[in-house]
Amino acid sequence: MQRVLVTGAGGQIGSELTPILRKRHGTSGVVATDIRRPGAASAFADGPFEIVDVRDRERIRSLVADLRIDTIYHMAAILSATGEANPRLAWEVNVGGWANVLEAAREFSVGRVFCPSSIAVFGPETPRDPAPQLTVLRPTTMYGLSKVTGELVGDYYVHRYGLDIRGLRYPGIISSEAPPGGGTTDYAVDIFYQAIQAEQYTCFVRPDTVLPMMYMPDCIKATLALMDADFGRLSRHCDYNVAGMSFSAAELAAEIRKHIPSFVCEYAPDFRQAIADSWPLCLDDSLARGDWDWRPAYDLATMTADMVRRLKLRFGK
Repeated sequence: MQRVLVTGAGGQIGSELTPILRKRHGTSGVVATDIRRPGAASAFADGPFEIVDVRDRERIRSLVADLRIDTIYHMAAILSATGEANPRLAWEVNVGGWANVLEAAREFSVGRVFCPSSIAVFGPETPRDPAPQLTVLRPTTMYGLSKVTGELVGDYYVHRYGLDIRGLRYPGIISSEAPPGGGTTDYAVDIFYQAIQAEQYTCFVRPDTVLPMMYMPDCIKATLALMDADFGRLSRHCDYNVAGMSFSAAELAAEIRKHIPSFVCEYAPDFRQAIADSWPLCLDDSLARGDWDWRPAYDLATMTADMVRRLKLRFGK
């Protein structure tokens, strides 16, 4: 039986990825970890769970060894806006935690490791429409710096030690299940919650701000498709561009008004606007499409309709 470890299982992606992995591999075969214990209503509270701070190298090492882990999904991270508030913590978690996972994977011959990267690796000098797969990476945030480092170190372990390490450059991820988690693209999550509950939202980026986004079902689909792909087909390892859709804040608000006509969106850009302005409008993901047949299923209209439907059911609207 495959033995899977998920770090950061309580985060936006980990909280939805973990139950799907348990359906694939069996509940007992997937060990969820986070720095806080999940509540009884959590989607992954039904199986093995361990409190883990990824900065604790010996804790990671002992878990991988004692549980005979053969696959790791390393989802623990400090995101962009939170990372700017505490850059040292972002470096320690995003770089130090990743180094601890890599060393445990090397020492105990873990078969396959996934670690997400992000559009935060791009910076003002990157072509924006689209951002190429191979391009200059000079980000302006600690989150971006840590993710560039993670890509390069992951590739080093592939070539130096022969490990099978894979990663995607996630765009902004939109989810109906997890609340905003401290990212610059999280306006595109919070706007739905506020539209359903208050019919009003004050957006922290300009209405003309365009960013690459992806709906959570496509995020999970891309993650599993890359992990399932034959290693011999992969021309990249830790840094595949992967795209879903791109839209402006105003376009998203207009799409929501098709379902909630009374919704009002105002704009008050803050420090996150500068972060958004340093990121591309869209991504060239032709390598992902060619190497492992990536295709997104959702666009702005279908994503918005599904988000509104799900959140109305949750909040009884």
